[in-house]
Amino acid sequence: MTTVELSGKVALITGASRGIGYGVAEALVARGDRVCITGRNEEALKEAVEKLGADRVIGVAGKAHDEAHQAAAVERTMEAFGRVDFLVNNAGTNPVFGPIAELDLNVARKVFETNVISALGFAQQTWKAWQGENGGAIVNISSVAGVSASPLIGAYGISKAAMINLTLQLAHEYAPKVRANAIAPAVVKTQFAKALYEGREAEAAAAYPLGRLGVPSDIGGAAAFLTSEQSDWITGQTLVVDGGIFLNAGVG
Repeated sequence: MTTVELSGKVALITGASRGIGYGVAEALVARGDRVCITGRNEEALKEAVEKLGADRVIGVAGKAHDEAHQAAAVERTMEAFGRVDFLVNNAGTNPVFGPIAELDLNVARKVFETNVISALGFAQQTWKAWQGENGGAIVNISSVAGVSASPLIGAYGISKAAMINLTLQLAHEYAPKVRANAIAPAVVKTQFAKALYEGREAEAAAAYPLGRLGVPSDIGGAAAFLTSEQSDWITGQTLVVDGGIFLNAGVG
């Protein structure tokens, strides 16, 4: 990847030491972008930077919901690369599994803090640092859980629905300088989603018309498109990347 000609563009991707975030980083680095990735685990972040290419990727460790971390990540990106054209809000958490009637409200607050408020904070920071004057694009990683009922992961689903509305607000208020879109993946094979398919992957994949679960590069390709010139007239949209699973919701 280090032989790819630089595009001149810079991206900040949250929660990108592994999984979907890492898949997005791979896609953007492969096309020549320089990238800052964030994550909570400093060692995992260092490993990801090395794999992606330390000549064009930096890492800033911290908790996504921490405002000081948000400011530091944007500041380091500006110091290292002089700009931040693209923001991909991928950092997320889902620490609870069970019926919503028994949901601990403090846990719900934590989910919203990490999944939604952090995305807003990063969007504010990138706007102030670069995008407000120079333009760019924002991609928020939502979920199919945000566009349908999601039994037993209700807090997560509600937060991802809020992420879609945040996308609409950003698209409206940041136009015409900045485009904002969301991606709503179905189950992607990551450590984060392992509980949804571990030990029963073939069974889980059988429900998908395309015959398999998603992989991080599927979402990376979608994010690359939504931050490219080919999507210059697209904003305020949610791209469902689901292997066709929603087709099974029809009648018959």
